Amino acid sequence: MASFRTRLALMGSASALAAGALAPVQLVGAQPAAAASYDWVALGDSYTAGVIPAAGDVFEIPRDGCERTDLSYPQAIDRDLSSLIELTNVSCGAATIEDITFRAQAPIGRNLPGLPEDPDYPFPSVPPQSEAVKPGTDVITVGVGGNTLGFDEILRKCLELGQGSGGVGTPCKDDLADNIPGKLTKVGKDYDEMLAKLHEKGPHAKILAVGYPTIIPKDTSKCRYNDIHQFFSITQGDLDWLRQDVLEPLNKTIEKSADARDSATFVNLYDSTEKHSVCDAGKWVEGILDSDDRPAFVHPNAKGHRNAADHVTSAILNAIAPS
Repeated sequence: MASFRTRLALMGSASALAAGALAPVQLVGAQPAAAASYDWVALGDSYTAGVIPAAGDVFEIPRDGCERTDLSYPQAIDRDLSSLIELTNVSCGAATIEDITFRAQAPIGRNLPGLPEDPDYPFPSVPPQSEAVKPGTDVITVGVGGNTLGFDEILRKCLELGQGSGGVGTPCKDDLADNIPGKLTKVGKDYDEMLAKLHEKGPHAKILAVGYPTIIPKDTSKCRYNDIHQFFSITQGDLDWLRQDVLEPLNKTIEKSADARDSATFVNLYDSTEKHSVCDAGKWVEGILDSDDRPAFVHPNAKGHRNAADHVTSAILNAIAPS
């Protein structure tokens, strides 16, 4: 069996409208006023930006290193609702909550460990994403938190510790579990500060806090040990731990922060993706590699982004509906 490092190197009532792909003509046909433009700013990390080949092609020319793809959910919604809403998409792969609130980010592009160096790396820093929000912004969507939690590092550690285990035991939980409560506390604190900043920048905007989809199934017996298209060397016990003690609490932390503010609403992607995890046949999230052996490192594919687009669209339409 190849080593972990070697295998990584291989990674070369809007709800009814959402179900019907939310055809813009339905919205515009009712009244001329529906054609008015609303300003929408999309903020977030790689689960918003797209990033992986299975989520489409990078469309930024010249590239800024954030790796926004044309099948990501902001771009899908923009195509659906372009006559109604004007999109500013500043989401960026690897963004933390602080990168949205106040810190300039140095995008990493495709310059990842185990892969050939990105020919365009290093990229100039991009401003804090909150700077895209203006006093006249109507809707803000934000999907972030995983990088503040350190999920990428946790995943890599679990892959490393699972090597040679035969899929037995919980080596990752045993090593990392004590650190997770403190990380979740930081996510909640940073998220609260971010929502306050976004409200300050866009005082009339409705903020939609977008949660994360189901990544790991409840029945982890579906997950095949050493399958590079799933979770490769992470043990079943560690997958159960990651789902129950890391990923589900991450969503709950985001939801709690959103629920505490009148200007914010949580958008739940977890329930609708329950049967489309990395280990399901109809997956909406790819594994370490996608089915074409391209790097994915557990990110939503185009189908996952289409599902997110439907749910976020419903939330946007509710947000701009006359009260």
